[in-house]
Amino acid sequence: MTSLVEHVSRFAVLLRNNDRQSRPIMERLISVMRALPHRARRSITFDRGTEFTDGPYLQAGIGSQTWFCDPQSPWQKGTVENTNGRAGTWLSRDVDPLSLTDQELKDICKRLNTTQRKCLGYRQKLLAQIRAAG
Repeated sequence: MTSLVEHVSRFAVLLRNNDRQSRPIMERLISVMRALPHRARRSITFDRGTEFTDGPYLQAGIGSQTWFCDPQSPWQKGTVENTNGRAGTWLSRDVDPLSLTDQELKDICKRLNTTQRKCLGYRQKLLAQIRAAG
């Protein structure tokens, strides 16, 4: 499973990732993220996984800034790690992420993206705009 979280809005995207090839994943992220308001896709940080080697392709495709975490610097991807943990609250530990359907991943994303967050001042205004666009 590939997870991506926009840093400012905390908007999350979860995608099935069967083979870790970068270009197909970047194309799927572009198709999901392009439909969102620019405010929901301003700043994206990748970990150093091979599925993100085409990060510049994503940056050009959605017109957003993208960054890679430095090697062995997990604190630089705390938002995505926190989001992965939050997504796990709706999954049992014995579930293989590849067994989830696209609809199940969309449902988890909807829960993640509509939950009020302390770090966002408990606001849902941006989340409502994102939902209306998606």
